[in-house]
Amino acid sequence: MKKILLFILFPFLVTNVYAQDTLKAQINITLDSWHKAAAEANYKNYFDAFEDDAVFIGTDATENWNKSAFQAYAKPYFDKGKAWSFTALERHIYFSADKKTAWFDELLDTQMKICRGSGVLVFIKNQWKIKQYVLSMTIPNDNSDEVIKTKAPIEDALITVLKGRK
Repeated sequence: MKKILLFILFPFLVTNVYAQDTLKAQINITLDSWHKAAAEANYKNYFDAFEDDAVFIGTDATENWNKSAFQAYAKPYFDKGKAWSFTALERHIYFSADKKTAWFDELLDTQMKICRGSGVLVFIKNQWKIKQYVLSMTIPNDNSDEVIKTKAPIEDALITVLKGRK
C-alpha cells in the first residue's frame, strides 16, 4: 500500500519541487537583472522592476521612499552614468502558498562592503515585480559599540523629532 501511495504521489512531489525551482530561478533573474541595471545606470530597467506602489527603504533612517520619491532621489546618480553596484553573494527565497508572492533576503557585495537586502516580490501580468526592498548595512557584533557612538548624535536628534510626531 505504501509503495502504491508513493507511486501515485511521486509525480506531484517532483512537479512541485521543479515548479518551485523554476520560480526561484525567475526571481534570481529578476533581482540579478535589477542589480545589473543599477550598475549600468540603466534608469528605465531599474525602475521598471518595481511595482507602481513599491517602497524602497535605504540604509539611512530617513530613507523610506515610495517609487516616485526614490526615482527622484536616484535620477541624478543614474544621469551621471554611475548609480551603484551590488552583487548577490547569497540569497534565500520563500513563497506564499499560492506562489504569487515571494520574499527574500540576500547578502550583497557593495561599495559599502557587505550589505543585506530583503524584500517582497509579487507576480503580476506574468512577471515578478519588486513590491518592497530594504537595504541594510551589516555591522559585525564586535564593532556595534563603535558604530553606535558614531551615529548617536545624528540619530538622537532624529529620535527626538520622531517622538514629537506621536
